[in-house]
Amino acid sequence: MLLLTVASGTIITLSSHHWLLAWAGLEMNTLAIIPIISKQHHPRATEAATKYFLTQAAASAVILFSSSMNAWKNGQWDITQTSTPEFTMMLTLALSMKLGLAPFHFWLPEVLQGSTLLTATIISTWQKLAPTILLYLNINNLNQPTLMILGLFSALLGGWLGLNQTQIRKIMAFSSIAHMGWIFMALTTNPNMTLLTLIIYLILSTAMFTALMMTSSKTLLDLGTSWPKTPPLMMMTMLTLMSLGGLPPLTGFMPKWLILKELTQNNLTTISTMMALSTLPSLFFYL
Repeated sequence: MLLLTVASGTIITLSSHHWLLAWAGLEMNTLAIIPIISKQHHPRATEAATKYFLTQAAASAVILFSSSMNAWKNGQWDITQTSTPEFTMMLTLALSMKLGLAPFHFWLPEVLQGSTLLTATIISTWQKLAPTILLYLNINNLNQPTLMILGLFSALLGGWLGLNQTQIRKIMAFSSIAHMGWIFMALTTNPNMTLLTLIIYLILSTAMFTALMMTSSKTLLDLGTSWPKTPPLMMMTMLTLMSLGGLPPLTGFMPKWLILKELTQNNLTTISTMMALSTLPSLFFYL
């Protein structure tokens, strides 16, 4: 029932043109997943649910405030008509917090660590859909330099902070932060590429979490000792990890290459180089 409510909340947000309806869908989504996170009756799960609730509630309040103020000023509740600069900036930051982008990433590793692998899969994949699509619908009104700074910061931070991690769920959390950075960079260069990048990330993350659930792996040591038991599954897991890191000629390389190509064509060579270098720490801790 709770999973159905989570799915319904996202679908309501995706299919709405009115800010209040989109906000209601996000709230349904948030309130339904909190019991799913805390159902283990463990202090870490309770802590994760509390952190998730506080972060998402703060972001939702900012979204409601910015959309209300925009409607008061422009007389428009339409999602694509958020044209006032200060309100679009607030909206960008609030949706970034919902997605777990740096510097609003502080909650994501802790929440994933306190959740089961199935719940972590939902938070890392399905929960990213609605905020990303809201940003995509508003791309013509958003501040491009802000999106670029958030994207670059997330890609760099997601790579570097994952280096000293041994817990698989925290590694996947920092992987999510880094990939959200690439998605934001795609929003600034070629919005149509955003959907391709998002779909590939969702497929690869779901495949990775499924492999972890099948082997009951929680740490890198668990993953290493699973090789003698299921060699074919471990081979597929290794390919998925390399694809997440963007190693050619695997699927995950394609969106990164296209984004770097767009950045270079727009004479953003420095940012393109920094984005390319940000994948090296990720590849290191994946392998």
